[in-house]
Amino acid sequence: MNAAALEHDFSHNALTTLSEEEELFRSSVREFAEGEVRPRVEQMEHNAHLDADLIKQCFELGLMAIETPEEYGGAGSSFFNAILAIEELARVDASTSVFVDVQNTLVTNAIIRWATDAQKLKYLPQMAERKVGAYALSEAGSGSDAFALKTKAVDKGDFWEISGQKLWITNGNEAEIFIVFATVDAAAGYKGITAFIVEKDFENFAVGKKEDKLGIRASSTTELILDGCKVPKENVLGEVGRGYKVSIETLNEGRIGIGAQMIGIAQGALEAALNYTNEREQFGKKISDFQAVQFQLAEMAIDVEAARLLVYNAARLKDAGKSFLKEAAMAKVFSSRVAERVSSKAIELFGGYGYVKDYPVEKFWRDSKIGAIYEGTTNMQLQTIAKLITSGK
Repeated sequence: MNAAALEHDFSHNALTTLSEEEELFRSSVREFAEGEVRPRVEQMEHNAHLDADLIKQCFELGLMAIETPEEYGGAGSSFFNAILAIEELARVDASTSVFVDVQNTLVTNAIIRWATDAQKLKYLPQMAERKVGAYALSEAGSGSDAFALKTKAVDKGDFWEISGQKLWITNGNEAEIFIVFATVDAAAGYKGITAFIVEKDFENFAVGKKEDKLGIRASSTTELILDGCKVPKENVLGEVGRGYKVSIETLNEGRIGIGAQMIGIAQGALEAALNYTNEREQFGKKISDFQAVQFQLAEMAIDVEAARLLVYNAARLKDAGKSFLKEAAMAKVFSSRVAERVSSKAIELFGGYGYVKDYPVEKFWRDSKIGAIYEGTTNMQLQTIAKLITSGK
């Protein structure tokens, strides 16, 4: 069964049925993923960085500005289409997927929603055409407790002076535009948090160490060092002291993007397992003919479809302007578990071959693990879900 046929078989229900426009968009992203991303995956994984030409192609195809209005050089498309792109890319390579994901669901999304007209006019065209964005919230002592920030911003009259260190910044090496969160008043707690648009060439700003990671190895994860970084007054994103709203509301949408990345990983692992079990022979017949193997494949398919339904539902709610906080949290928790479970089972179905890097499934498993950690750990999502359901929301 080829990949196109396999995907079609998993799309016969109301929620995952796509419009003609959405189907065409997904097909174009899949063609790009198969034709341009897949041939580069092994080398990018080995080198632990994204191919420069591939980054350029992501811009040329409009994948870096899916929701950006056309007046700013973007595609003017939907959040749901961004989710489709993230899923299709992750089916082939999670590193490329999260590169596109952060640009769309976090950075561009925050600017579209919170920036002034002047900021939009300045930054959105750049990010649609050539410049990569990154989202800088996390610090050494500020992970799940996202607002325990130590990075400080001091009003110097003509500019803000920001000092501190950020960790775990996706796209850190490639980015030229950063959304940086800092506190302007530590005594005010979360109400002192402010978001700033920081450019890579601003004075006293530097990208530090790149992390050597288990998975998504081609995606750069770095520290940022701000040592009295001078940021123009007009680069406050949103209002002073309202950065917590920028952060919370952007990350709520970003979690749906991570869900899409996870279902892409799971889909890729399932397809690899199906193809392998249809080719591998033991005891005189294909191992996919054994009922025990068939049942395992069936369980994997159920998991992937259930996760896809949760992710698509959250994305549809967001586009419809309806509440999606609980649904986004559910989608992220479940899809990250599914990605890890399905990719692990795929390794077992490959046998010894699944454990070596000559075959793709061990990479799917390594890439899946981050889903339970970034953009809100599983425990934090469970806390959100529990709070909402116990309050009747």
